Amino acid sequence: MAQTDWVFGLHSIAAILANEPERILEIMVAKERNDDRMNKVVNLARKQRISVQFVQRKTLDERSKGEQHQGIMARAKAARVMTEADLDTIIENQNVPFLLVLDGVTDPHNLGACLRNADAAGVHAVIVPKDKSAAITPVVRKVAVGAAETVPLIQVTNLARTLKQIQQQGVWVIGTAGEAEQLIYDCKIQGPTALVMGAEGKGMRRLTRETCDELVKLPMAGSVSSLNVSVATGICLFEVVRQRA
Repeated sequence: MAQTDWVFGLHSIAAILANEPERILEIMVAKERNDDRMNKVVNLARKQRISVQFVQRKTLDERSKGEQHQGIMARAKAARVMTEADLDTIIENQNVPFLLVLDGVTDPHNLGACLRNADAAGVHAVIVPKDKSAAITPVVRKVAVGAAETVPLIQVTNLARTLKQIQQQGVWVIGTAGEAEQLIYDCKIQGPTALVMGAEGKGMRRLTRETCDELVKLPMAGSVSSLNVSVATGICLFEVVRQRA
């Protein structure tokens, strides 16, 4: 039997209905929730002949384990895990590939926020290592507000090896590190690009750092030494967008 996940949140479920409706097996909606946004999702599900049950909000509270569910949950088939082969196809199909690499981001809220940033910036794929990294979970989907269904998440066995492979495909790999001498604003960013962000607190691993073509940093004028990884990712992604435009 195929593995199933509980997905919660209006944006996440609406995104699956729009992109992969065949994955959704059933939907549960809080009886107390009756508004235009919810009705739009319910009607879309019914058009796809998906079962919709109306339940007490307490039922959703228990299943979501304290996370905000916005009055709706869906049981869905787990999404297919994307690999290096998918990454090759994505790079080949883009004239100017734009990739985001997350080296060991373990917090699901940060992964969800990074996916949301990636979607907004037009990133073609997000690359993460299989081990010691957050994977797609209900929390990630909720925080990503639909981006987890639209931005390909590629899990790779050996991140440094993958970076070398995409370099051979003409992608320039830019890593972010506090010890870098060059600000990202002074770095010329054009053409196929992969932006590498390090883990919360520790930053990039040594092999990842050594594989990058170039290292950059953000200016830090205050007393804090670093930014939350999802905040830093958003700033850096949109600097790439600005330059590539």
